[in-house]
Amino acid sequence: MTLPTTQRRSAVLALPLAAALMLAACGSGGTNGGNDPHTITLSYASANPTDQVYEVLAKDYMAAHPGVNIKTNRIALNAANQTLTTQMQAGNGPDVMWINAGAGQAASIGHLAKAGKLLPLTDPSLKSIIPATELEGYSSNGTLYGVPSSSMISGIVYNDEVAKQNGVTITPSSTLQDVISQCGAVKAKGKAIFGLAGSIPENSGIMAMEIATSTVYGSNPNWNQDRAADKTTFENTPGWHQALQAVIDLNKSGCFQAGAAGAGFDTLTNYESQGKIFGFFAPSGATKDIMDSAHGAVKLIALPFPAPQGTKTYMTLSADLGLAGNKNSKNPKLVEDFIKFSVSPAEAKKFADAQGAIPIGNVDSSDLLPQYQKVAGLLKGQQYRPYGVDGWQNGQVYNALGTGTTGLITGQKSIDDVLKMMDAAWSS
Repeated sequence: MTLPTTQRRSAVLALPLAAALMLAACGSGGTNGGNDPHTITLSYASANPTDQVYEVLAKDYMAAHPGVNIKTNRIALNAANQTLTTQMQAGNGPDVMWINAGAGQAASIGHLAKAGKLLPLTDPSLKSIIPATELEGYSSNGTLYGVPSSSMISGIVYNDEVAKQNGVTITPSSTLQDVISQCGAVKAKGKAIFGLAGSIPENSGIMAMEIATSTVYGSNPNWNQDRAADKTTFENTPGWHQALQAVIDLNKSGCFQAGAAGAGFDTLTNYESQGKIFGFFAPSGATKDIMDSAHGAVKLIALPFPAPQGTKTYMTLSADLGLAGNKNSKNPKLVEDFIKFSVSPAEAKKFADAQGAIPIGNVDSSDLLPQYQKVAGLLKGQQYRPYGVDGWQNGQVYNALGTGTTGLITGQKSIDDVLKMMDAAWSS
């Protein structure tokens, strides 16, 4: 089982771990709506054939707008980028489409907007609904082209109950040193605090990015813009050195399971089923997928990755999946109205709850799902940053980080090696 490129993380990470955590606790083509002024098409991607969140959204809009018809089309997640890009280039894309934020992939706001394929969203109220930290990934040259569907924390999906049974305590106020100080005793029991699928670059990359959210973007939320303007580099940024040093320290202290560098998701599944690891690195939507599969037999929470002592911990708040419109749609007003409806308070809440996520525009709400209660204070205090990868030049930078992070664990790469690789990929 392989992950989609760069940011596509949540569903693929959750599915192979669902049964294990429970044990440990105990289409069609993309044509648009044509000339019918009351019909539009919606294509969305999903790794899970039973996922109905976009279907429900379409039905809700039709119920609120009698006479409108929305034709939906599900695309398998691992084929979505290629399918949507091909359709849009051929001129037969859907009216509304699932899309990636930023410019790291083919089917993304950055690439399709640059190619002139996306419908500019002109309703000024949209910018007041979408948090400022999430606007960048859905805009190009100051123009808004899409909206996020929900927000998630890219951090630690964590079984707090099992961890405490083994004498481990990690909270939103913990430091990296607090975690490391507990790893040795856990390792002596033949267990590990964290599971890492090191053979899959995306999983190693997620972990490194979670640390860099605090060490790099915490003090400089505009780091990506500085890098794009050649005002800095990965190699010359102390926070990147600090983040990768944290990976080395975690590994040397036995915080990952044995053989982490060569492990795949099957290894994580086996270790979880035996209660040998307590958490893994993924977007927080995985908590719901796993708990639903466990039918109440397990309770998971979302936590940020603790920052090194002396550095303020920031959560990674990711809103990298959303909706955009087709510039060539015959019904642009209907398209924009549907997109606006998707982020209205009631629909945003309904959508996020179904995904196990955080509603767009309501990250500081007290009405969050139980898995977010421990981080509610951080959300309310805006102690978060966007997922940095969404603003990178291309997907090769993230691949260099993921493969390089695994190289740090094996000892085949140095910190300088990894950062030079990332700088080279940025300029490629």
